[in-house]
Amino acid sequence: MSTPPRPPCLQAAMDRAAWYLPRVSFFESADILNDEESTTDLKKCQKKPRVLGRSSSYLSSWPAYTPSLFKLKPCAQPEWKRYIIKSQDLPTSKPRYLEMLENHLRTELQSLDLTKGRTQELRLQPYREVFEFFMDEFKTYKPLLASIKREYEATIAHLREKIYSLESVNAYLVTASDQCTQKILTFQEQEKVEIAQLQQERIRLLQIIDQMKEKRSSLEVQVSKLRKSVAEENLHYLNERDARKLLLLDLNEMYRLKEETKLSKVQDEKGEDPVMLMLALKTARRDLTKAQIELNTMRANYGDVVPRRDLESQEKKYNELSEQMTVLQEDFKDLQEEYNTMLEVHKQVAEERDQFYNELLNVQRNCTPRPEWDKCAEVISGGPERWNALSEGKTSDQLVDVLLEDLGAMMLRERETFIALGKSDKIPIFLRYDGQVRNKKLSKKEVVSILREIWREKTLTDQQKGTRSSLPDFFLTYFQRKYGDIIAFDWTYTTFEIMKLYRSNEAMSMFFNILTGNLDEGVYHNHLQHLSTLLKELTNVDVGNTGQLTSEQFIIALKAAFPFKTDEQIQELVEAAGYRPETPEEFILYRLLFLEDEEGRAEPLVVKMKDQYINEKQAYLHDLRAELRSMEVRPDDLRAAFYIADPGLPDQTLESYITYVFQTSGEQLDSAASLPVETVMQKLSSLDLRRQGNLPGEARGMAEESSIVI
Repeated sequence: MSTPPRPPCLQAAMDRAAWYLPRVSFFESADILNDEESTTDLKKCQKKPRVLGRSSSYLSSWPAYTPSLFKLKPCAQPEWKRYIIKSQDLPTSKPRYLEMLENHLRTELQSLDLTKGRTQELRLQPYREVFEFFMDEFKTYKPLLASIKREYEATIAHLREKIYSLESVNAYLVTASDQCTQKILTFQEQEKVEIAQLQQERIRLLQIIDQMKEKRSSLEVQVSKLRKSVAEENLHYLNERDARKLLLLDLNEMYRLKEETKLSKVQDEKGEDPVMLMLALKTARRDLTKAQIELNTMRANYGDVVPRRDLESQEKKYNELSEQMTVLQEDFKDLQEEYNTMLEVHKQVAEERDQFYNELLNVQRNCTPRPEWDKCAEVISGGPERWNALSEGKTSDQLVDVLLEDLGAMMLRERETFIALGKSDKIPIFLRYDGQVRNKKLSKKEVVSILREIWREKTLTDQQKGTRSSLPDFFLTYFQRKYGDIIAFDWTYTTFEIMKLYRSNEAMSMFFNILTGNLDEGVYHNHLQHLSTLLKELTNVDVGNTGQLTSEQFIIALKAAFPFKTDEQIQELVEAAGYRPETPEEFILYRLLFLEDEEGRAEPLVVKMKDQYINEKQAYLHDLRAELRSMEVRPDDLRAAFYIADPGLPDQTLESYITYVFQTSGEQLDSAASLPVETVMQKLSSLDLRRQGNLPGEARGMAEESSIVI
C-alpha cells in the first residue's frame, strides 16, 4: 500500500526533526522517532514486514508523529491544525521495530553463557548486532552511525591492547610481590634463629661473668688466708731465731766452762803460777767483754735482716699479690662506675616513671577514652575492607583526617550547587562570581588529572612567553578557555572545594598552597628539577641502559645529584628505593621509583626526598630565627643572618629572598620599614629555601681543622 501524501507543514516539521536528530543523544533520538511514528500511524500508513534475525514481525512506520515535536515552531496552515487536533486524542505507543530490537537483545542476552571468561565481550556482541540492524534500517543516518561505530570499535581495541599490556605488568608485579614476601619471611626466620643464638650467647656470657665473680671472691678469701698464714709463719720464724740464738749462747757458755775446766786441770797438773792464771783470766774476760759488745752491736744492727733467698721469695709473692690486687681494684672501680651509672639511670627512670604516671593520671582524669575506630567500618562507604585499607598504619589524628575527608567527600557529592563568594577584590580571581554555581561532583582521580593538565599547559605557556605567570590567573583562564566564561566557575569552585578537602593528598595540597599564596610556585618547579637531575644521573650511571642499578651505583648517582646531603640522608634514600642490606645482590629498578598512581601518590623515594626537604628547610629557618634576635627585622639584619646561617648562598639569590620578604625593589631596600620577626619567618617559610653550603657547625669545624693544620 502506497503512503498517502503528507501536508506541506507536516513535511517541513519532519525535515526539521531529521536535521535535529544527529545533534541529540541516543535517548532523545528514540523519543523523536517515537513521535514521528505516531504521526505516521495517524495517517494509517503501513509497511511490509521485515525479517530480523530469527524472529519476524511488522515494522512500524517511522518517523511517527507526536505533538511535542512541533512545539518548537507551530504550523499556521488550517489543514495542519486539523491534523494536530485529531492526533492529540490518540495515545503515543512504542514503535514496533523498537520492541523487536529490545526483544531480540533480551533473547540474545539470556542465551549467553556468562560463566566463562570475557563476559563483557560476549554481552557486547548482541548490542553490536542490534546496532547494525538499526543502521541497516535507517539508511539516511547509516554513514554517521557507521563512523560512530568504527570510532568506538577502534577505541575498544586500543583499550583492549592496553589491558593486555597491563595484565602482563600486573602478573610481573604479583610475581615480584610474592618473591619479596617469601624473601621477607625467610629473612624473618633467619633473624629469629640469630636472635635465639644471640640470646643463648648472652646467657652463656652472663654465666661466665658469674663464674668470674665467684672466682674473684674465692681469690680474695685465699689472699686473706695467705696473709694470715704469712704472718703466722713470720712469727714462728722469729721465735725460732730467738731460740737458736739462746741455744748458741748456752752452747758457747758450755764450751767455755769446759775449756776452763780443762785448763784448770792442766794447770793443776803442771803446777802453773796462780798469778799468771789470774792475769790470763782477766785478759780472757776483757776479750770476752769486747766480743760480747761486738756481738751485741751486730745483733742490734743485723737482728732484723733475713736471708736473700727468703727475701726474693717474699718479693716474688708480693709482686704477684700486688698485680692481682691491681686487677681487682680496676675491676672494682669499673663495677663502682657501672653501679653509679645504674643508680643515675635508675634515678632518671624513676623520675620519668613518676612523671609518666602523673601524666597518665592527668590524661585519665581529663581525656576521653580512645575511640573504637572499627565502628567507622559500618558507616563508611566500602565497608570494613575499605576502612582497613584506609586506616592501616595511621595514628588517631590521621584517622580523624581520613574520616573527615570521606565524610566531606560524601557531603560534596550530595551538594548540587555552591554559593559564590561575590566579586570583591579580596576574593581570589578564580572565585569572583555572584549567584550559584553547579557542583561538577568530580572524583579524586579526576581532580588530580586536571591539576596535572594545568601544570603541563602552564609550563608550556610560561616557556613560550619567557616569564612565569600567576597560577590563580592561569587556573581561571584554563577553565574559561576550555568550558567558557560562565561554566568555568563551576569547575573552579568544584576543584577548589575538593582540593581544600583532601589536604592529605600531596598533589592537591601543594597545588592548593600555591594557589592560595601560602607557598611559592618555585617549590613545585624546583622539586621537578631535582627529580629530573636525579633521573639524569641515574641514567648516566646506567651505561647499559638496563633500567636497573646496584646499590653502589645508586649511591654514586645520589651523591652526584645531591652533593650537600649527608651520608645518613643518602642511606635513607637508598633504603627508600627498596635496597635491603640482607640481599645486596639484588638490583634497584630506578625507573619505577618516579611513577605516580592515578590519585597522585608517589613512590617512597620521592616521599622521602620531600620529607628531607621539609626537615632541611625547618632546620634552615631555625638557624635564621636564632640569628634574628630582635623583635623588629630590617633588611641588613636579615642579610647578616643569611650570611651566618648559609655562607655559600649566592648574592643574587639572597637579594631575591630579601626583596620578596620586604615586598620592594633592590634600590629601595635601605628605606624599607622593619617587619616583625614572626612576619619575616612566615614569608620565608613560603619560599623555596635550600641551603647552598655547609652547615654553620660544619663550617666552623672545617675552619678549626685548617687552623690546626697550619
